[in-house]
Amino acid sequence: MRLGGRIQAAIDVLSDIEKRKRPVSEALKSWGLDHRFAGSGDRAAIGNIVYDALRKRFSTQYLMCSDSTRRLVFGTLLRDWGYTADSLNNELEGDKFAPDPITEEEVKAFNSRKLEDAPEHVQADVPEWLAPFLKANFDAHWVEEAQAFTKRPPVDLRVNTLKANQAKVAKALSKTSAEPTKIARNGLRIAAGTGPSRQPNVQADGAFQKGWFEVQDEGSQIVSDLVFARPGEQVLDFCAGAGGKTLALAASMDNKGQIHAYDANKHRLKPIYERTKRAGIRNAQIHSPDSDMSDLVGAMDRVVVDAPCTGTGTWRRHPHAKWKLTKEQLEQRLTEQEEALSEAAPFVKVGGFLVYITCSILPEENENQVQAFITDNPEFELLSVGEVWQDLFGFDKLQPWSSDMKTVTLTPASTNTDGFYFAVMAKNA
Repeated sequence: MRLGGRIQAAIDVLSDIEKRKRPVSEALKSWGLDHRFAGSGDRAAIGNIVYDALRKRFSTQYLMCSDSTRRLVFGTLLRDWGYTADSLNNELEGDKFAPDPITEEEVKAFNSRKLEDAPEHVQADVPEWLAPFLKANFDAHWVEEAQAFTKRPPVDLRVNTLKANQAKVAKALSKTSAEPTKIARNGLRIAAGTGPSRQPNVQADGAFQKGWFEVQDEGSQIVSDLVFARPGEQVLDFCAGAGGKTLALAASMDNKGQIHAYDANKHRLKPIYERTKRAGIRNAQIHSPDSDMSDLVGAMDRVVVDAPCTGTGTWRRHPHAKWKLTKEQLEQRLTEQEEALSEAAPFVKVGGFLVYITCSILPEENENQVQAFITDNPEFELLSVGEVWQDLFGFDKLQPWSSDMKTVTLTPASTNTDGFYFAVMAKNA
């Protein structure tokens, strides 16, 4: 396909998403099934246009003086893909699958506005109702923090230290130009591409099949390290899901002690069986919602609650999520978080630790939840993450958001990772 056909496809996919309110991945898959002639490079380029457009939806619509999908796509190519109106029209000329050329009116609209004149939530590319929450968390830097979520994310890998090391995996993936992560101790990063470039399918590589690494954002690796799970301990991953953090914790424990993986939804647990087997993990016990876990109550050295949340920290990877998020969904997540903490707390032994993690950057889901829990459960004391951070990573690297280093918030702007919140509480009685 030529560029014109790819542009029209992106317009069609975005229109489908808006009309049917369907997920981006589903709309892209549907388009691919209906256009089997399109190659993998075409599908990757179309996906890149769609995702880039969604990341900067509000600001591009503002600059193009329109909310039409056509102008959104053209504005994306003008802003982020290095095209001018003339070079775009040259590409479209003679392509029967291309949309109509960009018009003088559209060019005039694009040149008529400056982003700094837009309302702050438009500059930040977030729904207006979310602006006060972000401002409360990041104060005068909130627009800058939000804008960092509009950049393409890299592909991050966590080296499975039970089977390999950074050098071994980097050598196996030498064609990808993977480099050691800046903060996470066992990570590798493949930089984000530009324009139509597609990221390598590392999961098809033999090193992945051998269990040498997992695909895991550096932020997720960092908070897994901060749990500070030690060999020989009893650890409960209370909201294990597909098992990303379970695998990381098991490696930190060097397969010694026990890591218990539990999730209230058995379908979310399904991938964990194959993943633990591939990773060579021998110290994991997987508990479904039907499992009797009464013998674990009061026996865990560490209980990790990777709580259900709005996912605001994943906006780089899932930009459509921020446009679908509602106040009602936030309220539902707050209730689920309270329930998860309440249900997980009894498993912590005296002298043990309760760890609270979200992939959210909203204070309502983070600091506010932790403070409310401690108020209602005075036997738990909030500890400082700072000491563990210094021991693991030092203070000479990128630093997370924190007022006192008791709890920390990772963001694309501060740590060049997805957004994560981390807090740890000790049970004293």
